[in-house]
Amino acid sequence: MVAAAATMATAAPPLCAPRALARPRRGSVRCAVVSDATEAPAAPGARLSADCVVVGGGISGLCTAQALATRHGVSDVLVTEARARPGGNITTVERPDEGYLWEEGPNSFQPSDPVLTMAVDSGLKDDLVFGDPNAPRFVLWEGKLRPVPSKPADLPFFDLMSIPGKLRAGLGALGIRPPPPGREESVEEFVRRNLGAEVFERLIEPFCSGVYAGDPSKLSMKAAFGKVWRLEEAGGSIIGGTIKTIQERGKNPKPERDPRLPKPKGQTVASFRKGLAMLPNAITSRLGSKVKLSWKLTSITKSDSKGYVLVYETPEGIVSVQAKSVIMTIPSYVASDILRPLSGDAADALSRFYYPPVAAVTVSYPMNAIRKECLIDGDLQGFGQLHPRSQGVETLGTIYSSSLFPNRAPAGRVLLLNYIGGATNTGIVSKSESELVEAVDRDLRKMLINPRAVDPLVLGVRVWPQAIPQFLVGHLDLLDAAKSALNLGGYDGLFLGGNYVAGVALGRCVEGAYESASQISEFLTQYAYK
Repeated sequence: MVAAAATMATAAPPLCAPRALARPRRGSVRCAVVSDATEAPAAPGARLSADCVVVGGGISGLCTAQALATRHGVSDVLVTEARARPGGNITTVERPDEGYLWEEGPNSFQPSDPVLTMAVDSGLKDDLVFGDPNAPRFVLWEGKLRPVPSKPADLPFFDLMSIPGKLRAGLGALGIRPPPPGREESVEEFVRRNLGAEVFERLIEPFCSGVYAGDPSKLSMKAAFGKVWRLEEAGGSIIGGTIKTIQERGKNPKPERDPRLPKPKGQTVASFRKGLAMLPNAITSRLGSKVKLSWKLTSITKSDSKGYVLVYETPEGIVSVQAKSVIMTIPSYVASDILRPLSGDAADALSRFYYPPVAAVTVSYPMNAIRKECLIDGDLQGFGQLHPRSQGVETLGTIYSSSLFPNRAPAGRVLLLNYIGGATNTGIVSKSESELVEAVDRDLRKMLINPRAVDPLVLGVRVWPQAIPQFLVGHLDLLDAAKSALNLGGYDGLFLGGNYVAGVALGRCVEGAYESASQISEFLTQYAYK
């Protein structure tokens, strides 16, 4: 787990939930929505029909619709989005005349086969870009940016942890540690028990801040990091579970890999040539008039016959849709309000998921502003850096955007995407743009930027008041309660999806979309024989 957490340690907060307050700098140019399809307007008072309505045009909803078509042959689908553009929180911004391109939501994704499949099916294979798997990742500790191990062979040599701390982690991973307490553990409890204080404080705590913008004393290990949690469950220890997993893989080899998919070199992250927005834009273009923008869902009711009736406020007026199945891929707090007339119990469960605020602050400095000790061969190299809450900085982490992917900044400049806020710093919502920039700049001058360097060029500040759903202790119970309430109420064919269901990383949203599509397809097959 030490190596795995270290490898992911500079992952940007996924921010897979919409609802942003944008504070763009003057002169910034928003990335346009690209679609070759012309959307046929619905007549006022029209009544449409579909096998499935996907409520929410973020990455989860769009990928669900595409997966239904490509994997299951279900093409009678509508995707409805309340906003005027698709993609949810994916927000790519470009200043082409100045050579800048940056993200104000998620920054990248793990190139798993499901995500690569979605990209290839969307016609974006040649637009994929991958980070250098050998690029270092850093954690701030005691005033210094220290590299984290990227592979097991690095473990004995990195200076982020002491020798006693490494020994404690190794013995714990082997199973020489206190037994499980017999209740759901927080991330902090699980890691301290299994791997010791140093792994938690110097690797896992900043990782939780970077991925969830969360508080590891409240995050559920089982819900947030289920793969690692299951290792101890399956094998009695982390190492025991790893060995057992490898043995099971040998007995049950994976299906042959799709030959269309590119093969990333090593463990890395990926994006697209013109940013993450290329994916939702490409899917929207392929779905064409099946994607309805600026459609606000006002109600959903059970049909007198079978299925559901959804009523929308649209630019053309009130439109109703008769659907055999519905999947809600909108944030849980929005789904709660819409579903309350159907099931108060489901609505109550959905309303209890917590989304703390996060701000994405994008700035650029000249290369000569970087401290010499932070340069490698005269250049800023690496994925980025994370900051434990104990180290006296407010910023959660910094992504080296211009080092990670090509053509993100002009020559001689570095582009840095900084995240600030989260569950332990909710006061950012009351700060002005200049205050957020000042906080980020002040932090960077403590470890990365020369204290006397020129002021940064501020490219964008975006505040997400309800950013990332927190997988807190009890999260899975709440999710089960919401699903059970819908089932008990007789609402077959009404599904819940999105990042609070599948996971907060962009890759998990795509994987969850494939899982949802399978469930919907199975339901529609049964529906046809009822």
